[in-house]
Amino acid sequence: MNPQAKLIFIMSLLLGTTITISSNHWMTAWAGLEINTLAILPLISKSHHPRAIEAATKYFLTQATASALILFSSMINAWHTGQWDITQLTHPASCAILTSALAMKLGLAPFHFWFPEVLQGSPLTTGLLLSTVMKLPPISLLYITSPSLNPTVLTCMAILSTALGGWMGLNQTQIRKILAFSSISHLGWMTIVLTYNPKLTLLNFYLYTLITMAVFLTLNTIKVSKLSTLMTAWTKVPALNAMLLLTMLSLAGLPPLTGFIPKWLIIQELTKQSMIPAAIAISLLSLLSLFFYLRLAYCATITLPPHTTNHTKQWYTNKPTNTLIAILIILSTTLLPISPLIATSI
Repeated sequence: MNPQAKLIFIMSLLLGTTITISSNHWMTAWAGLEINTLAILPLISKSHHPRAIEAATKYFLTQATASALILFSSMINAWHTGQWDITQLTHPASCAILTSALAMKLGLAPFHFWFPEVLQGSPLTTGLLLSTVMKLPPISLLYITSPSLNPTVLTCMAILSTALGGWMGLNQTQIRKILAFSSISHLGWMTIVLTYNPKLTLLNFYLYTLITMAVFLTLNTIKVSKLSTLMTAWTKVPALNAMLLLTMLSLAGLPPLTGFIPKWLIIQELTKQSMIPAAIAISLLSLLSLFFYLRLAYCATITLPPHTTNHTKQWYTNKPTNTLIAILIILSTTLLPISPLIATSI
């Protein structure tokens, strides 16, 4: 792809995200979401492979439907209350339609069907954008409208997301699909606490973004897209593969790594709100996704391929590791000691 064109698309992504996050009016928020959708489409389909074109088509249709629903929801609210302000969402039908529209935008169950397919058809760098930057505008809209939304609906969708994200990721062999189901599972954790403590949702999203960036950039460096190639890629950059193990465990939320912070604080908040059954359910369901994180970690570092079969070892690349990846890996594994500071600021 032409570097100038790529720069324009990236700048449009940043512009669309900024417009949506900083808007007060439903029309400007909608315009920002549309700019985002149109800017990411060429980045998904840039390889011109049939799977990439299919992914771009699925993404466009889903996002267009979700944007139409957001516009419909805001128009119903304006019709009944005369308000176009995002914070003044009071009509029950508008709230219900908006919840389903933003769930579709994010890939939250039961509207998750498009996300694994789109991620599988995209390059790893575009997959990173889809998993992180593209989720920021819908999450910011959920954050702003959280007092108006129905907590029971959000809790049911959250538990369903964690369950489906864990179950459907178990038998996958493609790493991008595994990371897509991981994203769906994490969205469940973000959604369950949204109406009780929206700042925790944002904290979870920021830490998820940090760890996911480390994973995607590492996989992009060692050029791996499925489990079978991950098993033989340990000879390329052994130190990076060893750190990929820790980053995967952090994404699973195991102590004493960074990913444990949001899970710990969310379970604590749910217990305070007397939602102990929901806390137990979501904690047990996250064990499903722990299985495929352990499988990825096992394939990345612990498994040496059997010596009885003939295979060519990958070349050891003596290039220095990208500084950004090093910083992200350190942050995604060592932030647990500052959790008291985070807990007091929320």
